[in-house]
Amino acid sequence: QVQLVEFGGGLVQAGDSLRLSCLASGLFFSTYAMGWFRQAPGKEREFVAALTWSGYDTYYVDSVKGRFTISRDNAKNTVFLQMNSLKPEDTAVYYCAATSSRGVITSMSVYQYWGQGTQVTVSS
Repeated sequence: QVQLVEFGGGLVQAGDSLRLSCLASGLFFSTYAMGWFRQAPGKEREFVAALTWSGYDTYYVDSVKGRFTISRDNAKNTVFLQMNSLKPEDTAVYYCAATSSRGVITSMSVYQYWGQGTQVTVSS
């Protein structure tokens, strides 16, 4: 059974940093591309960042470029999202997702497995 479990959410002030982690089990992690998505209250879930199975190629939504960094440790079956210079508009539930498709995947429909989400709240 595949499980993705996110850690690291919380309540922070604008300008602070947070590091989200997503631990995967039940799949051959190093062969899966990974992504982070978020859903703010009253809004649709949106793409945030993604990387290939190797971690060499990454892609970000424009609103987080230069502030967020996605990375992975295949030896620990974990993907990370380092979030710096957080803004109130970053407030959302953050989800990690896994796909067996190749490349950097930005489309939610391509991801086969999802975590339960972790809340990030940024106060002004």
